Amino acid sequence: MGEGKSVLCVAGRHESEKIIEKSRFITYSAHVESEEEARAFLAEIRSKHTMATHCCYAFIADKLGNLQRFSDDGEPQGTAGVPILEVIKNKALYETAVAVVRYFGGIKLGAGGLVRAYSSCAAEHLAGAKICSLEWCTELYITVDYPFVDPLQNFLSFEKAVVLDQEYGGQVRVLVAVKAADEPSFSARLTDRLQGKLRLERGKEYYRAFEV
Repeated sequence: MGEGKSVLCVAGRHESEKIIEKSRFITYSAHVESEEEARAFLAEIRSKHTMATHCCYAFIADKLGNLQRFSDDGEPQGTAGVPILEVIKNKALYETAVAVVRYFGGIKLGAGGLVRAYSSCAAEHLAGAKICSLEWCTELYITVDYPFVDPLQNFLSFEKAVVLDQEYGGQVRVLVAVKAADEPSFSARLTDRLQGKLRLERGKEYYRAFEV
């Protein structure tokens, strides 16, 4: 995947819990941008649950889907980590880590029951998590004279542009981030709205999270 393709990921942190056959399952998710971030997230979860029977996980820590890891953490092989990973894949999520902590309740679930348990915990958890879209964005510096501030603000209020900064000096300079694919039409509409009474300068390009 080259620069420009949008991908979905979880936004921030999320936590959920369910009881299955007296075992307590607590599921966590986080947005991670590297294996180091994923490992730090997992270490944090383990430190919260030092008495847990298992802390199984899976993560995809890049935008390509190449950096995938999973662990059954003592559960029978193939019953926890892979089912969690498959849920992440099925939801087309990237840069996403999911950990499922289990406190054993005394009733064995069997291999099939474990697969269903970990799959359902991950799926229900991610269904309730906040999802965002990582989009390749372009920063634009928009400079206008004071009479054009209100028309500019009005224009931006109806656009999917993120206002990052505003400077008020001899003129007003506004820094916005727009999806790179939308930038040409955005700039054309803005120039038309302000009758050409503005200066546009392109800034950095990078991935940015947008709500979906």
